[in-house]
Amino acid sequence: MAHKISDECISCGACAGSCPVDAISEGDGKYVVNADTCIDCGACEGECPTGAITAD
Repeated sequence: MAHKISDECISCGACAGSCPVDAISEGDGKYVVNADTCIDCGACEGECPTGAITAD
């Protein structure tokens, strides 16, 4: 299952830089995870300063 980014996202972009498959991009007001590309590695979770990223 792909990770998801909640509304707690502050659009800092730290998660996008940590994604090895470039599955995270800037969305409308927060970053979003492309579920088709996400390999569920969890690298982004540790980078998020607000804890907005969770496994679905």
